[in-house]
Amino acid sequence: MTHPSAPCLPTGSQPSRATLRWVEECLGRGAEVRLLRPLAGGSAHANHALLVESPSGSPHRLVLRRWARTGARSRGGDPRFADAEFSPEREIAALTLLAGCEVPTPALIAADPAGAYCDAPTLLITQLGGHPPRPAPADLPEYLIQLAAALLSVHGRAGGASMPPYVPYNRLDQRRPPRHALRPALWERAFEMASRPAPDAPSVFIHRDYNPDNTLWSYGRLTGIVDWSDASYGPLAIDIAHMRLHLALRYGSRAADQFVSAFDQVSGGYAHDPYWDLRSVLDLLPEDDTHHIGEATIPLVENYLAAVLSQYT
Repeated sequence: MTHPSAPCLPTGSQPSRATLRWVEECLGRGAEVRLLRPLAGGSAHANHALLVESPSGSPHRLVLRRWARTGARSRGGDPRFADAEFSPEREIAALTLLAGCEVPTPALIAADPAGAYCDAPTLLITQLGGHPPRPAPADLPEYLIQLAAALLSVHGRAGGASMPPYVPYNRLDQRRPPRHALRPALWERAFEMASRPAPDAPSVFIHRDYNPDNTLWSYGRLTGIVDWSDASYGPLAIDIAHMRLHLALRYGSRAADQFVSAFDQVSGGYAHDPYWDLRSVLDLLPEDDTHHIGEATIPLVENYLAAVLSQYT
């Protein structure tokens, strides 16, 4: 669990000298941080790329990952889940399980989960090569196949049952449409359908926040998957549905449907239930109201939601 006394940081804040000294000590007496560069993206972490020179003069490209908010993201508005669901310990456990994964993932170098030596709970991990995906991939079908195939290695990791269980961000206790909803009735039906019993689905180790922004690419090849803060043990369909939602918002609903076809192809057979798509959309509305869907995004989300609901007769 995260520790109540651990400080919270604004995202993007510069690490303290004490934090950088901790990094240097982790690499051995005489190591020195030569380069510090903030990394874009993320609202719950302050991430920086580091170039650290070891005592022998060898360069190490690392990422300093500090928790900007600890225990602040309760799941479904229930504070009992806040620490267990979002903690450095959770990501440490995920990265440990991922060691040796066929798909490149960061390796854990050192950790200060209580913020005892650093200015916040901190992980020091390896930096993967590559960049976030381009706004328009040159070969969308190949891009989707690679996204789908990468999940096979993730879902196949042994020991997944040791991770915290999947918990929806929205537990449906409060059924409020987004504040800028254009079609409130659409949301009412989504809440109604999502409140039905979940269909049977195999539970595996899941990323839980699998979307294009958490992948890295180089020359059209997937080079890594990052941000394992939400890794869980739960229905593999959640990873499919979460990616589908983000693909639809970025490239259109056709890309979301093509992704399911790609996963069906690489996995040797997969039947996707729209229930999980509804859950992923409603996850955009956590009941603690710490996040909301931006007004400009509402039409895209509602168009996707309508397409999902159309699969119910």
